[in-house]
Amino acid sequence: MGKLLDGVQSPYDIKNMNERQLNALCEEIRRYLIETVTETGGHLSSNLGVVELTVAMHYVFNSPYDQFVFDVGHQSYIHKILTGRKDAMKTIRQYGGISGFNKRHESEHDTFDVGHSSTSISAALGFAVARDLHKEGNAVLAVIGDGAMTAGMAFEALNNGANLKSNFIVILNDNQMSISPNVGGLAKYFDKIRTGTTYKNLKDDVHKVLDKIPLVGVGITKAVRDVRDGIKQIFIPGMFFEEMGYKYLGPIDGHDLHEVVTVLRQARKIDGPVLIHLNTVKGKGYHKAEKDPSKYHGIKPTVKANDLCHCAKDGLQIPAQSYGEIMCQQLISYKKAGDDLTAITAAMPSGTGLTPFAKRYPVAFQDVGIAEQHAVTFAAGLGLKGVKPYVAIYSSFMQRAYDQVLHDVCIQKVPVVFLMDRAGIVGEDGETHQGVFDYAFMNHLPNMTIAAPRDGKMMVRLMDFAREYARGPIAIRYPKGSAPCLGDMPDREVLHGRGSILHQGMDIALLAVGSMVETALKVRHTEGYGHITVADGVFIKPFDYNLVRQLAEEHNTLIVLEEGCRIGGYGSVITQYISDEGLDVDVRVLGIEDQFIPHGTRAELLELVGLSKERIITYIEEKVKK
Repeated sequence: MGKLLDGVQSPYDIKNMNERQLNALCEEIRRYLIETVTETGGHLSSNLGVVELTVAMHYVFNSPYDQFVFDVGHQSYIHKILTGRKDAMKTIRQYGGISGFNKRHESEHDTFDVGHSSTSISAALGFAVARDLHKEGNAVLAVIGDGAMTAGMAFEALNNGANLKSNFIVILNDNQMSISPNVGGLAKYFDKIRTGTTYKNLKDDVHKVLDKIPLVGVGITKAVRDVRDGIKQIFIPGMFFEEMGYKYLGPIDGHDLHEVVTVLRQARKIDGPVLIHLNTVKGKGYHKAEKDPSKYHGIKPTVKANDLCHCAKDGLQIPAQSYGEIMCQQLISYKKAGDDLTAITAAMPSGTGLTPFAKRYPVAFQDVGIAEQHAVTFAAGLGLKGVKPYVAIYSSFMQRAYDQVLHDVCIQKVPVVFLMDRAGIVGEDGETHQGVFDYAFMNHLPNMTIAAPRDGKMMVRLMDFAREYARGPIAIRYPKGSAPCLGDMPDREVLHGRGSILHQGMDIALLAVGSMVETALKVRHTEGYGHITVADGVFIKPFDYNLVRQLAEEHNTLIVLEEGCRIGGYGSVITQYISDEGLDVDVRVLGIEDQFIPHGTRAELLELVGLSKERIITYIEEKVKK
């Protein structure tokens, strides 16, 4: 681990270190991060980039009295190491272990639960105003990446902070990356500041001259200030943050510990809001991560060298494909066929699988940055002018654009295709990333269609259906990971709101959607359960009324399986329909209860919430058969 790091159990253990020791500590932390995260999995590149910053923050300030608010939490591992959780890092993102994000229940040093981007400035401003109301004297710091600054919420908070004039510090960690490289005008603006040395050199020269001029009155002082501001306006267009009302410090080298400590001490003495601009390298100190920061942004604990699908082609096993890869291949084929379409993502081209499309058709690809609300309304504009928009966003991130889906897409019946990746239980990222709410918050929107593929073949068929569907928006939601190959399933035409019976049985029927179809089939294939009927609903909205009626009339018990929350989900509308129609069947719904799901492997969490094959069989044995 390292001699210095061995002795660190709390932030106070670094207070008496000298600069040489602090730099050595940073190197020990980097080695420990690489050793630990490559074994456990987690966010590596983003943490390697903020080692000096985090050490400097804990050296200059006194956490938890002084409050640190990290944005997203991808860069909080060093903070965890320095605040008593060093040994627990070996359990990070594992079921029962510590979270990969800041969690208030874990430590008094974690001031705010995080997971989604662009929240830190708003939360920190709330802390600062509360401090002022209580007449307290602690410092408040918000750490935010340049990628997160593309979200409107960050600018809403900056605007409010400038107006309130409370003492708080915004630290802009500028590494030209979110998960993928940053895009847009703001990224270009930061790049000008980052690379422009003319202003800094000229400012230093002017200050040397002005320092020699005797103080001769307020008039000259004001003139000097005007000259300084004029220089800023010439060489840094707009000086956006200064014009807003922030004292701007930077840009500085975020890996120069001495410089970072110096500017933090300076910021602490300034009245009013301060913005510190640091240039950092994502993946700093680990050659592989520096070379490919996107790949090493979030890594798995082990990478299977030969992840193969269970189905065969010409007698040979073929590599399993993710739903995102299948989606991208379909979009490429549509574009190649001449479709007038645009693929849109919110700073997630690699995560959603759209990178090959972006490389092949850059004009038809739009990465709007971390701005899901804008992405949806932008898509609505495209759709109303005859361009078919495909919006690829993670299920949990789509929560941020709920109003735009309702107001700008559904009301106008715009034929937007929402490709909702990471739907259902995603595993190690925990509560903030589990995609279990989309059924419910999409289900009650008029004009919305929702479908879920059971396997890769159905994904292709639903994409083809969405390609032609023009009566309103459609959301295709699919899970993280490889798409299964479920073998010889009924190959009937996909019709709007129609499901199908995959295996006919008697007494008990399992009506599943999406990922739960595979689980339902596994239950039926278990010895003693071959008599169970298995049906695939395919469409969550509108659901197949005729299929539900048939299942209700032909079976004693109907069990609905969904990898989403029960309240407002697929099962709830099925139950309501059966009640309204007075159908004589015992209907049960197995889904996510009214809870947030912690981090762990997908298998562990499915067992936890009762949606594993074993738990479903136990449920049938205990609740249904008797």
